[in-house]
Amino acid sequence: MMTNLEEWEAEIGWILEAVSEARLIVDWTGRIVFVNRPTETWFGYRREELIGQKVEMLVPERHRSAHSGNRAGFISHPRARPMGAGLELYARRKDETEFPVDVNLWPLERWGGLFILAAIRDMTEHKRLQTQLANEHRELLRARQELEQTVAELKRSNAELEQFAYVASHDLQEPLRMVASYTQLLAKRYKGKLDTDADEFIGYAVDGANRMQRLINDALAYSRVTTQGHGFELMDCHALLEEVLDDLRLAVDESRAAVTHDVQLTVMADRGQLGQVFQNLIGNAIKFRGQEPPWVHISAMRKDAAWQFAIRDNGIGIDPQYADRIFVVFQRLHTKDEYPGTGIGLAICKKIIERHGGRIWVESQLGKGATFYFTLPAVTREA
Repeated sequence: MMTNLEEWEAEIGWILEAVSEARLIVDWTGRIVFVNRPTETWFGYRREELIGQKVEMLVPERHRSAHSGNRAGFISHPRARPMGAGLELYARRKDETEFPVDVNLWPLERWGGLFILAAIRDMTEHKRLQTQLANEHRELLRARQELEQTVAELKRSNAELEQFAYVASHDLQEPLRMVASYTQLLAKRYKGKLDTDADEFIGYAVDGANRMQRLINDALAYSRVTTQGHGFELMDCHALLEEVLDDLRLAVDESRAAVTHDVQLTVMADRGQLGQVFQNLIGNAIKFRGQEPPWVHISAMRKDAAWQFAIRDNGIGIDPQYADRIFVVFQRLHTKDEYPGTGIGLAICKKIIERHGGRIWVESQLGKGATFYFTLPAVTREA
């Protein structure tokens, strides 16, 4: 007469041997009647060492009473289910080392009795990945909190700097107007009545006061980009460019410039600020010209989820090493005698474009003209 082991091996042993995870069968008393080869490999026992033994020998001692209770509960209500649902289960090898497992149970009725098929899955790698993911999640949360704190501090710092720039520039206006008025009065009343050094010194004072007024006005304009900007509206870029070119008509005519555009699209933008960007970039293209009459062309094309604008010219160009520097406040590549200005126009353009969710950059070579690019989101939204 065949033993239970031989019966199991003849009936389903070949199936259980084909799987790569541990499978074992115990009777209702908890004695092992069948194991497959992965069970031997995982637990370090030979098959004959396991058959007939209590299954609790494969369970850490601290969990054995709970394991017996689980088996008793399964015998009372036999149905396929995971063992110890919601609990962390561990198995014990012959060398007494432990490893995390997941166990699923199925009832088997044979020879008038109830047996239990246990499918065991080694969860070591799963636990390692789970721990790694948990650690990475904690690191991401910590990094996110630090980033949010940094962003909040930057917003507060920027708001304070903008307010300081506005107040400081505004409060400087009145005393500077007084200085400018009196130096201009001195120039008018005493020019030619004193020596040439006095005329020269008074000229320096008048020029310095005028330059300071321009710097303060530009600093105020820069500080107001975010604090006094208007809401975004759906606007026709073609119509806006025509308005800007009308405002630049004198500069265009005096320089004999040819300015063209083929922009036919609408965007969500602050109308006044976007007009200022076009005016600054077209005005710069006319101002920084070479020997030939300037020509400027404005175009736009779709790039993924944004419109990319290009303002191309045949001017003096820019050394690529200064491509980022020109967008910094008060940074100039030329003296005021070569080209007038305060060096804040492109910084204002950058701040405006960033307020609109875009970016601005330049591609150029010395003596070969320049192309200024900026992007605006192609989606309808409000500020």
